[in-house]
Amino acid sequence: MANHKSALKRIRQNEVRKVRNRYYHKTARTALKVLRNEEDKAAAVEQLPKVISLLDKLAKKNIIHKNKAANLKSKLTKHVNKLA
Repeated sequence: MANHKSALKRIRQNEVRKVRNRYYHKTARTALKVLRNEEDKAAAVEQLPKVISLLDKLAKKNIIHKNKAANLKSKLTKHVNKLA
C-alpha cells in the first residue's frame, strides 16, 4: 500500500476515473446494440449521428482506441445504409 500522500490521492483519482470510464463505455455499447437492432431506417438514420458522436468522444478521451471507433462507425454506417 502506498504511503505518500500524493500516491494515495492518485489511487483515489484512478478509482473514480475507472468507474466513470466504465459507465461511458457501457453506455456506448448499449447505444450500439440499440442501433444495430433497429429495423426502421428513419429511426436508425436519426440515431446514427448521436452514436458516432459518442464514439468520437470516447476515442478522444482514450476510453476506446481511435481505430476501433473508426471501425465501429464504418460498420454502423454500412448497416444503416443497408436497411430498407
